[in-house]
Amino acid sequence: MQSNNPVFARSDGFNGRSAQSTPGYTDPSSWSLDLGDHGAPPQIQPMTVETVVQKTAITLTVAALAAFATWWFIGPLVDGADVDQDAVNLTYMLAMGGAIAGFALAMVNSFKRVISPPLVIAYAVVEGVFIGAFSKMIVSFIGGDSSIVLQAVLGTIAAFAGTLTVYKVFNIKVTEKFRRGVMAALFGFVALALLNFVMSLFGADFGFRDFDTFGLLVSCAAVVIGVLCLILDFDFVERGVAAGLPESESWRAAFGLTVTLVWIYIEMLRIAAIFAGND
Repeated sequence: MQSNNPVFARSDGFNGRSAQSTPGYTDPSSWSLDLGDHGAPPQIQPMTVETVVQKTAITLTVAALAAFATWWFIGPLVDGADVDQDAVNLTYMLAMGGAIAGFALAMVNSFKRVISPPLVIAYAVVEGVFIGAFSKMIVSFIGGDSSIVLQAVLGTIAAFAGTLTVYKVFNIKVTEKFRRGVMAALFGFVALALLNFVMSLFGADFGFRDFDTFGLLVSCAAVVIGVLCLILDFDFVERGVAAGLPESESWRAAFGLTVTLVWIYIEMLRIAAIFAGND
């Protein structure tokens, strides 16, 4: 079954095609017997759930360290009643730069046929920069209550653990119709967000990303989309392991999971900020 997810679409194993190829039939008269002393062919270790967990732990740790370093590097945006405009400008620059670089690397990683671990790590670094700067912006926006960052992290962990539990306990089977529906919702949401951003440049956005009741509903919908994407991620990993993909493909699975978890964290942070702002 072919995957509609661009992260996994470039991998044969994730699309139900064996990683091994069968040589074609040849004329028996051309056969020969080579008795030379040859070393055994190198064995390629297969991808397992454990290797996916290991690679995902690496990417998430790198992203977390980059986020912490960015948060520390920016420093306080407000000192008493004074706003440090240089720090504010730096925060916006890092957030925007991290978002753009992250999007570019996400596209490269998604459409590369052979996954590149350094590019996956690079994606984790720039996403960490974006997370650190964006989190600093949101905390400053609601008056400096940094506890919302911890709330968002815990919410992301809960979403991941809950989704994995439901996926395993209820033995969820991903159908092609379900997969197409989730991807349509994902791309539709991204398209609306981009449209809202472009319109905001001209002062005419429709409040898609505001910190109000409508914004809360939008972020809740985004979390639901993220959870559904996690189900797709789990299904892709299971199929990749069953197909006997090489261990290097664990990086592709780790990349897909990291993209989804970053998505969920950002929306959890927005939800926490909206509730904190209404207190």
